[in-house]
Amino acid sequence: MENDRTAAPGWATRPVPTSADGWVARAREVREILEADAAARDRAGATPYDEVALLKDSGLVTLLGPVEHGGAGQEWPLAYRVVREVAAGDGSIGQLLGYHYLWFWAARLVGTPEQIAAVEADATRNRWFFGGAVNPRDADVVIRDAGDHLVYNGRKSFSTGSRVSDVTVLEGVLEGTDTHVFAIVPSDQPGIAFHDDWDNIGQRLTESGGVTISEVQVPWEAAAGFVDRTFRPRVYNTLNVPTIQLVFVNFYLGIARGALETGAGYTRTSARSWLHSDADRAVDEPYQLDLYGDYASKLWAVEALADQVAQEGLAIHRDAWNVTERQRGEHEVRVAAVKARATEVALEITAGIFEGLGARSTTAALGFDRFWRNVRTHTLHDPVAYKRREVGAFLLRDELPEPTWYS
Repeated sequence: MENDRTAAPGWATRPVPTSADGWVARAREVREILEADAAARDRAGATPYDEVALLKDSGLVTLLGPVEHGGAGQEWPLAYRVVREVAAGDGSIGQLLGYHYLWFWAARLVGTPEQIAAVEADATRNRWFFGGAVNPRDADVVIRDAGDHLVYNGRKSFSTGSRVSDVTVLEGVLEGTDTHVFAIVPSDQPGIAFHDDWDNIGQRLTESGGVTISEVQVPWEAAAGFVDRTFRPRVYNTLNVPTIQLVFVNFYLGIARGALETGAGYTRTSARSWLHSDADRAVDEPYQLDLYGDYASKLWAVEALADQVAQEGLAIHRDAWNVTERQRGEHEVRVAAVKARATEVALEITAGIFEGLGARSTTAALGFDRFWRNVRTHTLHDPVAYKRREVGAFLLRDELPEPTWYS
């Protein structure tokens, strides 16, 4: 990071937050550090080692970790809010943190009770930062059964958090079957080669390039959710999509908030009123008041819906072993609805904010374009029209979404 990290708050000598508000305040401190040089770091596109260290130093990486192992013991609704706050400062780092929470939680999604306890203890004590080589659009990595262990081989074109992760979640298909197997492995090993080929217009610091997996060995007992080499399925295993989509929702909204609040600051201090206006200041022009009022109203409404949907999902996460297909399906529909609205609002705000800034705001040094580039890049992850279709099918036909990699 270009700004002096020694200026970061002395978290090691301060009490660890114990409340939701305290953790949101901690995330806001991280946001303020990140946003100070976000435009410059976006242009540089350097691997975000310092930014991940900041997330670790702040304690945010262990937000979902068990208290007995040094974690915060918090739950998904707060994790989403933290992602949103960090993303307001830097969309790339908000995405990295959100994906980290997902892969930290992956053991709980598919693992046995024993695996969950072991992974969460190690990950929390060691402050592991997670990456994931799990891209369903690629031909799957092939897994060979080598007796007492499994051997992973293949390639993924996307692997968010790759270069900066301590551990990587691998996913592939057991050779000769349609059985998917998840496992957590060290990222720094000869069998994992990161391609450093992420060169997209937005989310430039997410380290989302390709990865090749060569002869990576995993003991059978580390195959998530397998007992005696047989997977023990439950409905909760299918919560991956609504959970990850809510992560998307919240870093989209965070980026939109960053654009709105950064734009408002510029309008207050640097934008000029139009020469044919009756106002002496930009902040007194009626069209400026309308623009910011419109965008703030839309953003606040979707943030409130996102928080409500997250809270609705809490009961499912708390009763993971007894979730019904109906509960899961109805939650996915609600997530699909907020994903559709968050996508549209974030794109509208990040593109339209320039109307309140003026021509001088387009200088590259200010980097106002990064907000739109970041949202535009990730919102193409999966077509939002299919999310609206899920909602319509539920309302008109009482049809629940079939669990897939994207629904």
